[in-house]
Amino acid sequence: MNWKAVADSAIGTSHQKQEIVCQDYVDYGIFDDVILGAVADGAGSAKHSDVGSKLAIETVLKCFSEINESPQKEDFSQPLSKEEAEKVFAKIVNQVIKELQKQAEEGDYSVNDLACTLLVFVATPDWIAAMQIGDGFIVLRSQESEYKLLFKPDKGEFVNETTFITSTNAVKDMQVEVISEKQEFICASTDGLEKVAIRLSDWKPFSPFFKPLEEYLHETVNPKEDKYLTEFLNSERLNSRTDDDKTLLLCLFDRE
Repeated sequence: MNWKAVADSAIGTSHQKQEIVCQDYVDYGIFDDVILGAVADGAGSAKHSDVGSKLAIETVLKCFSEINESPQKEDFSQPLSKEEAEKVFAKIVNQVIKELQKQAEEGDYSVNDLACTLLVFVATPDWIAAMQIGDGFIVLRSQESEYKLLFKPDKGEFVNETTFITSTNAVKDMQVEVISEKQEFICASTDGLEKVAIRLSDWKPFSPFFKPLEEYLHETVNPKEDKYLTEFLNSERLNSRTDDDKTLLLCLFDRE
């Protein structure tokens, strides 16, 4: 029994036309039976958002590794309470903000030039704790249940408006949830796939989008060495429905 995971990003067709780099970034880490995942989407209006999203994710992974290795590390054998999860994620987010501010000072530009959204989860086979700042989505399926959207994406009053980790109210607006159920499948994504994967009328996951992805993980021995996800994210079929950068992080706990 172990976690399987695969992650990738693809540049949107609109960014290709404008000769703009991909502003999404994604990574994950597996620590025994604990998996950490994180995705970030750089703000289109921010000059160095690709740098910001990458630095944010690298900081999350580094911060969690330090928490996991410290003498006072969290006991992940039992589910975190929501209060405990809020403290862990606030600590990580504040460290990300600190690193972004440091980068901005070194680059001699505003920290807002590094603006990005941030979604992070920590999961064991028995529970998941997650946070979200901004839009994008985390969808999960627990044992013998349907796909569930963990958070409603943060949308502001105007088109393309959301909260970024560089916003003054980022920590306050951070959404946090803990689900104490046996986890089977977790998917995290930036907002480039929202209208393809989520039914926007009622914010319900579109099962035909997620089911083949989960089945792919079940059937593939080593998804990291497979090109399926890269080809899927760059497919003409997907690009015909969204022109934004696209990111997927797929995780499956294989109980066999």
